[in-house]
Amino acid sequence: MKNIHIYSDGACKGNPGPGGWGAVIQYGKHEKEISGGELNTTNNRMEMLATINALNMLIEPCNVTLFTDSKYVINGITKWVEGWKRNGWVNASKKPVRNSDLWHELIAACKDHDIEWTWVKGHDGNLGNERADALASTAAIAIMDEIED
Repeated sequence: MKNIHIYSDGACKGNPGPGGWGAVIQYGKHEKEISGGELNTTNNRMEMLATINALNMLIEPCNVTLFTDSKYVINGITKWVEGWKRNGWVNASKKPVRNSDLWHELIAACKDHDIEWTWVKGHDGNLGNERADALASTAAIAIMDEIED
């Protein structure tokens, strides 16, 4: 299987508010940058969409090292999701799990890959994370510019 590195990040101008997501996908010497945004969203949704969209770019099963500054994404997919499934998608407070639509998408995006989830401190000089953050911020600003036009 191919060894892939993914750096993903989300940004939101207001929470909720206009948001963007970005990811850098690396395979050997090859790199691809992807990004997008939404008009009325949250930072957590943008973090998730960065990860989902990056994983969905992979066309075959891969070994993935996924770098993110989102403990929400890492804890959700590695610790919380199995309990949510068992409990009918309600959380420990007996309330519906937030972003369950995206959790389902993330589960599907992960299924064919062997993923090592790696937390990186945001805004701390990690070049891949800084690039993903810049992509997310640029996408969020583009959404804001659309509102003003």
